[in-house]
Amino acid sequence: MKNISFLLLCLFWASNSLMAQDNVLSKKEVKQGWILLFNGTDLNGWTSVGKTTPPAHGWMVDKGVLTVQKEGNKRGGDIITTEQYSDFELVVDFKLTKGANSGIKYFFTRYAKGGWLGLEYQIIDDENHPDAKLGRNGNRKLATLYDMFPAPKTSPKPVGEWNRARIVSKGTKVEHYLNGKKVLSFDRASKEYKDALSKSKYKESSPSFGEVEKGHILLQDHGDVVSFKNIKIREL
Repeated sequence: MKNISFLLLCLFWASNSLMAQDNVLSKKEVKQGWILLFNGTDLNGWTSVGKTTPPAHGWMVDKGVLTVQKEGNKRGGDIITTEQYSDFELVVDFKLTKGANSGIKYFFTRYAKGGWLGLEYQIIDDENHPDAKLGRNGNRKLATLYDMFPAPKTSPKPVGEWNRARIVSKGTKVEHYLNGKKVLSFDRASKEYKDALSKSKYKESSPSFGEVEKGHILLQDHGDVVSFKNIKIREL
């Protein structure tokens, strides 16, 4: 009986150890259709904006963590997925440094007027970066739809700890989550969306900002040190 109990305990430890691994999909996730966008080793599957290869510098992978570096004039620039997505569920773990600013953009594509644009899940240190104080009603703070809609009831973990962003897009409806809690929902076809757009920096874009059917996923280089891991997506 003692041997059986010990064996079960070992299996439990092994199971928990596997579950705790970063950048690895469980059998359940694979069955659900999840794929890893970051393999924990390199930038395979990512490119630079408007290019076919990822940046030569500015982004570092170390021990399963992808980090955008602060390199002054040697910034690597934003990185985007090679694939484009429409209806999807996206999960990204991120860790801020003090005063840092970044973002996760989706439906990112080149507009006829406005250049390369995408809806942005804002990633920022609300307390120490001045951009968080700009905008309307806090719509440039953490987990907001940048410059469009605020996410007023967020509960982020402190700077230096890992937070989890989750974005769900189905049809024209989108939801933002932070650490498992839904903090924002909006409809890209609604009057409220169009009203917010008319007051935003994207109001002159063509086609109308956010009305595209698909686009890349982007991780932003805003000149600050921010880390990412467990980046995964499934199409809905």
